[in-house]
Amino acid sequence: MADLLIKAEGETDPDYGTFPDERPIEDHIKRGIVNLDKPSGPTSHEIDSWVKRILGVEKTGHGGTLDPKVTGVLPIGIDYATRVIQMLLGADKEYVCLMHLHEAISKAEIREILKEFQGKIFQTPPLKSAVKREMRVRNIYYVNILEIDGQDVLFKIGCEGGTYIRKYCHDIGEALGIGAHMAELRRTKSGPFTEDETLTTLQDLTDAYHIWKEEGDESFLRDCILPMELAVKHLPKIIIRDSAVDAVCHGADLAAGGIVSLDDKIKENDTVAIMTLKGELVAAGESLKTSKEIYKANKGIVIDIKKVFMEPGTYPKMWK
Repeated sequence: MADLLIKAEGETDPDYGTFPDERPIEDHIKRGIVNLDKPSGPTSHEIDSWVKRILGVEKTGHGGTLDPKVTGVLPIGIDYATRVIQMLLGADKEYVCLMHLHEAISKAEIREILKEFQGKIFQTPPLKSAVKREMRVRNIYYVNILEIDGQDVLFKIGCEGGTYIRKYCHDIGEALGIGAHMAELRRTKSGPFTEDETLTTLQDLTDAYHIWKEEGDESFLRDCILPMELAVKHLPKIIIRDSAVDAVCHGADLAAGGIVSLDDKIKENDTVAIMTLKGELVAAGESLKTSKEIYKANKGIVIDIKKVFMEPGTYPKMWK
């Protein structure tokens, strides 16, 4: 866990911006993310359009496509949060996979090969993929075998974003010389989104929306829709002064003088989330310096802003 380095004193004006948990319900929806439990059958894009129709919103977008038969964690961004959800594409993922081996083999050999398929592995994306088919390196952080039943192997895998589990199973079968395929797959984690109490079904969302519209009770909808700030929970943070917010909203890079505090583990070239003192997401950028260098700097650009999420004018203009 990163600690916070306090660079300067800072106070926030209650007249501007809003604490994410205190947004009015309409704004909460437009800047919200649903930690959706995707059922087997529909495509990720179909789930998007259903959520859009259920909530009557203009835009929806998902973080990390799941194949139609795959179930589990599919974060869906609403309206303003559709761009924020893109921050999850490279985030770490976790799956529970049922792999079927094409011939019988000893449990010891299965355990041994799964040990070998950890750490850095090489993968070529499958024919049916949305990316260019070229060899790339992916990190496999852990593989925990849950059960071996004959030729069926149930395991939990933690991996870098962009890892193809179907291809992973195929490559294990090739390495064993007996062939294997992915029989079932469920995603249990996508960045900070997991199978916790926030996981929501389409039916939950539909019911919560109707309770709000028909009975005026927004509590269930607030449980189903989370603030968009959760989508950057896995990123290091830099907290900025109220006076620096509008300049960043207009696309200005972040200078050292605008910073109040920062995570102590930022490395050069890291993607960082820029936050207000109220905890609102302003932007994301690439760090030009380490935490220690930013902490010591009194002037100069320290963050190259890449994406802006907050609308200009949310905080007053205090720059020339």
